[in-house]
Amino acid sequence: MSTKLPPILVVDDEKNLCVTVQNALGAEGYQTRIAYSAEEGLRLLEQERFLLVITDVRLGGMDGYEFLSRIKARWPELPVIMITAYGAPKEEVKAVKAGAFDFLSKPFAPEVLIHVVGQCVRELELASENAALRARAGEVCSLDQIIGECPQMRQLKQLIQAVAQSNATVLILGESGTGKELIAGALHALSPRRRAKYIRINCAAIPETLLESELFGHEKGAFTGAIKQKIGRVEEAHGGTIFLDEIGDMSRALQAKLLRFLEDGTFTRVGGTTELRVDVRLIAATNRDLAQAIRSGQFREDLFHRLNVVQLRAPPLRERGSDILLLAQHFLEGFSAAMHKPIRRISSAAERLLLAYHWPGNVRELRNAIERAVILEQTDEIQPASLPPFALESLVPKDLPSRVPADRGLDELMQAYERELIVRALEQHHYSLARAAAQLKLSRHALRYRMQRLNLHVGTEPEDEAPVPPDQDVSRC
Repeated sequence: MSTKLPPILVVDDEKNLCVTVQNALGAEGYQTRIAYSAEEGLRLLEQERFLLVITDVRLGGMDGYEFLSRIKARWPELPVIMITAYGAPKEEVKAVKAGAFDFLSKPFAPEVLIHVVGQCVRELELASENAALRARAGEVCSLDQIIGECPQMRQLKQLIQAVAQSNATVLILGESGTGKELIAGALHALSPRRRAKYIRINCAAIPETLLESELFGHEKGAFTGAIKQKIGRVEEAHGGTIFLDEIGDMSRALQAKLLRFLEDGTFTRVGGTTELRVDVRLIAATNRDLAQAIRSGQFREDLFHRLNVVQLRAPPLRERGSDILLLAQHFLEGFSAAMHKPIRRISSAAERLLLAYHWPGNVRELRNAIERAVILEQTDEIQPASLPPFALESLVPKDLPSRVPADRGLDELMQAYERELIVRALEQHHYSLARAAAQLKLSRHALRYRMQRLNLHVGTEPEDEAPVPPDQDVSRC
């Protein structure tokens, strides 16, 4: 395994044998913990994570087979190697049927024990790698797949490469659809933990009552429906990375428990009393304004500072300029190949529409728009008609006042807002009434009426094609 191995638990009531096994394993670099009874072994298993267990069959009190049975009931994936002085074929068969990884008869040479332990570790490594591959199935992690050449994206990529090598907690901020999950995946893929698991949880998608159990696990009987012990996602991510998306939606009660976990890596399962510890790197993301959430009492300030060791900000698509066309072409190539359509490019007119739109849904919305266009397009290049009918929201200013001015009534505010939308539409279409009216989903007559009511003038244009000079009244409104 790529990270430091957990210790091996050795359980035997013969102290000399325990010392012999401990020395043999220590010479090979393994850590060990010693228990002189099955009962003591179970207590240690509750408190600490172990690589595997080596136990004698004959023990004072609980015997090895009952000990094995209890281990398999609580920790089914934990390998157990059994040893005994009463070796016989039927004992070996019994042990294997009960779930033991292997069976050794006393006396055994240290080399035999080391060989069996090494075989067990190799199988654990293979299982861990397979689990990590399954966890990353379909996940886009390569930094090269974060498309963008604008200055903000270049700087972001450099930060990802630098931050990925550390174990620092990372907070990713940005609007919905800007690619925060992709950034988190790239951080894991470039980190020393890349061969371990990468666990993702959307805090907004899981009911508050279940999120704690999902994160930290629960004990049997902890609540109605908890019919058996459940390992939490933080335990699954041991040695790897856990990504908490939409962390701004987490309840304050759970925020307190997460803060404790971030301090020293310890936690307690729901309904449990034993303190557990794991080695996990945490990456969090949110599209919420955490400063405002702190002011309103919805988010803990101490948790924010603990999460905000390194902050990465995903820029909104509307600020990325020609990256819009780079992304559009990338999505076009993917969808046209998947749908077996010979569409290779985007027309100039369609490109102008893509650049003019402000993309409130960011990269996710652009991806959906290109997918729709590829489905509808019948030529070898994307035409404007195949793109979504970009609505009035493309003209909505993003800097609306946070509170209603006290000196202006609703009618006055609505007129000022309508005036701003019409001016923007006219500017966008070079003062063509026909195109501006089409953008606003109005007839030319209706647009002229609204402009007259708002005292906006663009001169007389019989064919509605003559551009208005920049010193016309509309430019001063």
